[in-house]
Amino acid sequence: MNGPSGAAPQSRQSQPTYALDGHSPTGDWLAVASVALMCFVLVLTEFLPIGLLPAIASGLHVSLGTAGLVVVAPGLTAALTAPLLTIASGRLDRRKVLITLALLTASSNALAACAPNITVMLIARVALGAGVGGFWTMGAGVAARLVPPCAVHRATSVITGGISSGTVVSLPLGALVGQTAGWRTAFVVAAGAALVALAALLLRLPALPPVGALRLAELTATFRKHGPRVALLGSALIFLGHFAAYTYLTPYLEQLARFGSSAVTATLLVYGVAGLAGNFAAGAIIGRSLRAVYVTATVLVAAAAILLSPLAGAAPAVVVLVVAWGAAFGAVPLALQTWILRVSPEKPESGMALLVSTSQIALAAGSLAGGLVVDGYGIRVGFTFGAALALLSVIPHLRRLPDVG
Repeated sequence: MNGPSGAAPQSRQSQPTYALDGHSPTGDWLAVASVALMCFVLVLTEFLPIGLLPAIASGLHVSLGTAGLVVVAPGLTAALTAPLLTIASGRLDRRKVLITLALLTASSNALAACAPNITVMLIARVALGAGVGGFWTMGAGVAARLVPPCAVHRATSVITGGISSGTVVSLPLGALVGQTAGWRTAFVVAAGAALVALAALLLRLPALPPVGALRLAELTATFRKHGPRVALLGSALIFLGHFAAYTYLTPYLEQLARFGSSAVTATLLVYGVAGLAGNFAAGAIIGRSLRAVYVTATVLVAAAAILLSPLAGAAPAVVVLVVAWGAAFGAVPLALQTWILRVSPEKPESGMALLVSTSQIALAAGSLAGGLVVDGYGIRVGFTFGAALALLSVIPHLRRLPDVG
């Protein structure tokens, strides 16, 4: 998996010391893989309902916009828990914290699978948000505890690759399982995947005693710096724009493009494959030019969203645009992680906590705003709204991206 290649290394003060403790001197790569797997499951679960919104709305007897709250709820919760859990758990064994969050994720999916109404579903999704916020922030930092210093960047790339992969395959996987076995089964599958990841953590993750707590003062100090603030603003705008439109991609394909269920699933699967390809391509380029990756990706997201409306009647064009959208957004998480690490190299965990909070708030706000626009004015206007926000994320930052790590 590709991660934030080219990101600035952690400082001596912020990077935990690697100790062999009976492990292989090359590092415990199975432990790294277990953390990456859990990151994948968390992000997959968070975005899974996007491909299932029409079915969830019908099954829980709510409007499409109201069903969009199942995406909003975990995003808002994760935004709050990312910094709070990172600070609160600073003196706890990271192994116990990560395993507890993994168990919470499995439980939330089980509850979602049998939710009788939207209230119970939202409770389950709030529980998931706590897992996402804590695990996503702390997961990448664990890499430095599992491998020698010379391999930290590679281990971090594996873990953040799980995040990027979960982002791009969630929608097509949800649509595929939902079509073949129903939306509740999709959550059962997610619960099973969380249990597999939990077992891997229990088997492979060693004890990770505390090495220093992140303080609130460090978060505020990072936020006061110009570079991180610009990076966080760019993150907020692209997530707002993307999720204002992306949340309603399945209804677009069904209602405007008039794709049958099989065509919708196939198109979303291609979207996921394109997203993975975009992630790998970004990893190969981003060390040379973060600006090229970020600007190209955000412009393509905006272009695809705005062009889908007038071209809804041309099926080949719709597929091409969805593929372009998937490939473009596949590069976005990697670009944002690289950006925040380059502008906050002395406090990487602080920068990541702020990035998670910002992106999750923007995700939730984008989905909520998109739902309001879709309910009030239709999917076409919702896509145009999302495209405009995505373009705004480019304009203020063209000359400010740190291309040299």
